[in-house]
Amino acid sequence: MKKQTEIRLSGSGGQGIITAGIILAEAALYDGLNALQSQSYGPEARGGSSKAEVIISTHEINYPKVTSPNILVSLTQDSYDKYKAGVQADSIVILDESIEVDIDAEYTVYQIPVMEIARTQLRPVVANIVTLGALQKLTSCVSYASLEQAVLDRVPKGTEALNKKALEAGAQAVSKFIS
Repeated sequence: MKKQTEIRLSGSGGQGIITAGIILAEAALYDGLNALQSQSYGPEARGGSSKAEVIISTHEINYPKVTSPNILVSLTQDSYDKYKAGVQADSIVILDESIEVDIDAEYTVYQIPVMEIARTQLRPVVANIVTLGALQKLTSCVSYASLEQAVLDRVPKGTEALNKKALEAGAQAVSKFIS
Protein backbone atom coordinates (compact mmCIF):
# COMPACT_ATOMS: atom_id res chain seq x y z
CA MET A 1 0.00 0.00 0.00
CA LYS A 2 1.11 3.55 -0.68
CA LYS A 3 1.75 5.77 2.33
CA GLN A 4 -1.71 7.27 1.92
CA THR A 5 -4.61 5.92 -0.11
CA GLU A 6 -7.69 8.00 -0.93
CA ILE A 7 -10.81 5.99 -1.73
CA ARG A 8 -14.15 7.25 -3.06
CA LEU A 9 -17.08 4.81 -2.90
CA SER A 10 -20.20 5.87 -4.76
CA GLY A 11 -23.59 4.61 -5.71
CA SER A 12 -27.24 5.26 -5.15
CA GLY A 13 -28.81 6.03 -1.79
CA GLY A 14 -29.95 2.78 -0.20
CA GLN A 15 -27.11 0.65 -1.63
CA GLY A 16 -25.13 0.73 1.60
CA ILE A 17 -22.29 2.91 0.31
CA ILE A 18 -22.02 4.83 3.59
CA THR A 19 -21.92 1.58 5.58
CA ALA A 20 -19.24 0.24 3.23
CA GLY A 21 -17.11 3.33 3.89
CA ILE A 22 -17.47 2.93 7.65
CA ILE A 23 -16.56 -0.77 7.44
CA LEU A 24 -13.51 -0.03 5.28
CA ALA A 25 -12.26 2.62 7.72
CA GLU A 26 -12.77 0.26 10.66
CA ALA A 27 -10.83 -2.47 8.85
CA ALA A 28 -7.92 -0.05 8.37
CA LEU A 29 -7.96 0.70 12.10
CA TYR A 30 -7.91 -3.05 12.84
CA ASP A 31 -4.79 -3.22 10.64
CA GLY A 32 -3.13 -0.56 12.80
CA LEU A 33 -3.40 2.14 10.14
CA ASN A 34 -4.82 5.63 10.41
CA ALA A 35 -8.19 6.10 8.76
CA LEU A 36 -10.68 8.85 8.21
CA GLN A 37 -14.16 8.45 6.72
CA SER A 38 -16.61 11.05 5.46
CA GLN A 39 -19.88 10.83 3.58
CA SER A 40 -22.38 12.79 1.55
CA TYR A 41 -25.67 12.12 -0.14
CA GLY A 42 -28.35 14.15 -1.85
CA PRO A 43 -31.52 15.32 -0.11
CA GLU A 44 -33.44 12.56 -1.85
CA ALA A 45 -31.27 10.00 0.07
CA ARG A 46 -32.81 6.77 -1.19
CA GLY A 47 -32.26 6.70 -4.94
CA GLY A 48 -30.07 9.81 -5.17
CA SER A 49 -26.30 9.70 -5.56
CA SER A 50 -24.31 9.02 -2.43
CA LYS A 51 -20.63 8.75 -1.68
CA ALA A 52 -18.37 7.75 1.14
CA GLU A 53 -14.74 8.71 1.18
CA VAL A 54 -12.03 6.95 3.13
CA ILE A 55 -8.43 7.96 3.64
CA ILE A 56 -6.11 5.20 4.82
CA SER A 57 -2.59 6.12 5.83
CA THR A 58 0.50 4.80 7.53
CA HIS A 59 1.07 8.28 8.95
CA GLU A 60 -0.99 11.13 10.37
CA ILE A 61 -3.75 12.36 8.06
CA ASN A 62 -3.41 16.12 7.70
CA TYR A 63 -6.45 16.93 5.58
CA PRO A 64 -9.84 15.28 6.16
CA LYS A 65 -11.14 15.26 2.57
CA VAL A 66 -10.35 13.11 -0.44
CA THR A 67 -8.92 15.48 -3.03
CA SER A 68 -7.51 13.11 -5.63
CA PRO A 69 -8.72 9.53 -5.19
CA ASN A 70 -6.37 6.63 -5.92
CA ILE A 71 -9.38 4.31 -5.90
CA LEU A 72 -12.90 4.97 -7.16
CA VAL A 73 -15.77 2.54 -6.76
CA SER A 74 -19.11 3.20 -8.46
CA LEU A 75 -22.21 1.03 -8.51
CA THR A 76 -24.35 3.26 -10.75
CA GLN A 77 -23.82 5.26 -13.93
CA ASP A 78 -25.00 8.47 -12.25
CA SER A 79 -22.55 8.11 -9.37
CA TYR A 80 -19.67 7.32 -11.74
CA ASP A 81 -20.45 10.36 -13.89
CA LYS A 82 -20.81 12.59 -10.82
CA TYR A 83 -17.81 11.45 -8.75
CA LYS A 84 -15.11 10.47 -11.28
CA ALA A 85 -13.74 14.02 -11.30
CA GLY A 86 -10.28 14.24 -9.82
CA VAL A 87 -9.44 10.55 -10.23
CA GLN A 88 -5.72 10.24 -10.88
CA ALA A 89 -4.45 8.77 -14.15
CA ASP A 90 -2.84 5.83 -12.35
CA SER A 91 -5.89 5.10 -10.20
CA ILE A 92 -7.89 1.91 -9.87
CA VAL A 93 -11.55 2.25 -10.80
CA ILE A 94 -13.94 -0.53 -9.81
CA LEU A 95 -17.34 -0.39 -11.49
CA ASP A 96 -20.45 -2.47 -11.73
CA GLU A 97 -20.48 -4.06 -15.18
CA SER A 98 -23.58 -2.05 -16.17
CA ILE A 99 -21.62 1.23 -16.21
CA GLU A 100 -20.39 2.72 -19.47
CA VAL A 101 -16.80 3.91 -19.16
CA ASP A 102 -15.18 6.81 -20.99
CA ILE A 103 -13.15 5.38 -23.87
CA ASP A 104 -10.28 7.78 -23.15
CA ALA A 105 -10.09 6.95 -19.43
CA GLU A 106 -6.47 6.92 -18.24
CA TYR A 107 -7.06 4.79 -15.17
CA THR A 108 -7.23 1.03 -14.74
CA VAL A 109 -10.86 -0.09 -14.86
CA TYR A 110 -12.25 -3.30 -13.44
CA GLN A 111 -15.88 -3.99 -14.31
CA ILE A 112 -17.50 -6.55 -12.07
CA PRO A 113 -21.09 -7.85 -11.99
CA VAL A 114 -21.55 -6.68 -8.39
CA MET A 115 -25.29 -6.05 -8.60
CA GLU A 116 -25.95 -9.28 -10.49
CA ILE A 117 -23.93 -11.35 -8.00
CA ALA A 118 -25.82 -9.80 -5.10
CA ARG A 119 -29.21 -10.20 -6.80
CA THR A 120 -28.83 -13.74 -8.17
CA GLN A 121 -26.47 -15.48 -5.74
CA LEU A 122 -27.19 -13.72 -2.46
CA ARG A 123 -29.54 -10.81 -1.71
CA PRO A 124 -29.49 -7.31 -3.25
CA VAL A 125 -28.94 -5.75 0.17
CA VAL A 126 -25.36 -7.14 0.32
CA ALA A 127 -24.09 -5.50 -2.90
CA ASN A 128 -21.98 -3.16 -0.76
CA ILE A 129 -20.26 -6.11 0.92
CA VAL A 130 -19.65 -7.82 -2.43
CA THR A 131 -18.03 -4.55 -3.49
CA LEU A 132 -15.76 -4.51 -0.43
CA GLY A 133 -14.59 -8.07 -1.16
CA ALA A 134 -13.64 -7.05 -4.71
CA LEU A 135 -11.98 -3.84 -3.52
CA GLN A 136 -9.84 -5.66 -0.98
CA LYS A 137 -8.75 -8.36 -3.42
CA LEU A 138 -7.79 -5.82 -6.12
CA THR A 139 -6.06 -3.24 -3.92
CA SER A 140 -4.99 -4.84 -0.62
CA CYS A 141 -5.63 -1.44 1.00
CA VAL A 142 -6.66 -3.41 4.11
CA SER A 143 -6.16 -7.05 5.01
CA TYR A 144 -8.90 -9.53 4.24
CA ALA A 145 -8.98 -10.69 7.88
CA SER A 146 -9.51 -7.14 9.16
CA LEU A 147 -12.15 -6.42 6.54
CA GLU A 148 -14.02 -9.60 7.41
CA GLN A 149 -13.88 -8.72 11.11
CA ALA A 150 -15.15 -5.18 10.44
CA VAL A 151 -18.02 -6.57 8.34
CA LEU A 152 -19.00 -9.07 11.02
CA ASP A 153 -18.81 -6.39 13.73
CA ARG A 154 -21.04 -4.00 11.77
CA VAL A 155 -23.78 -6.11 10.14
CA PRO A 156 -27.09 -6.93 11.89
CA LYS A 157 -27.18 -10.01 14.09
CA GLY A 158 -28.34 -13.04 12.14
CA THR A 159 -26.86 -11.84 8.82
CA GLU A 160 -23.23 -12.71 9.50
CA ALA A 161 -23.17 -15.82 7.28
CA LEU A 162 -24.83 -14.00 4.37
CA ASN A 163 -22.39 -11.08 4.62
CA LYS A 164 -19.40 -13.39 4.89
CA LYS A 165 -20.56 -15.12 1.67
CA ALA A 166 -20.97 -11.70 0.03
CA LEU A 167 -17.41 -10.71 0.95
CA GLU A 168 -16.10 -14.01 -0.45
CA ALA A 169 -18.19 -13.61 -3.63
CA GLY A 170 -16.69 -10.17 -4.27
CA ALA A 171 -13.15 -11.47 -3.81
CA GLN A 172 -13.89 -14.43 -6.09
CA ALA A 173 -15.40 -12.18 -8.78
CA VAL A 174 -12.09 -10.40 -9.32
CA SER A 175 -9.83 -13.44 -9.12
CA LYS A 176 -9.72 -13.50 -12.93
CA PHE A 177 -7.94 -10.11 -12.84
CA ILE A 178 -5.28 -11.21 -10.35
CA SER A 179 -2.29 -13.01 -11.79
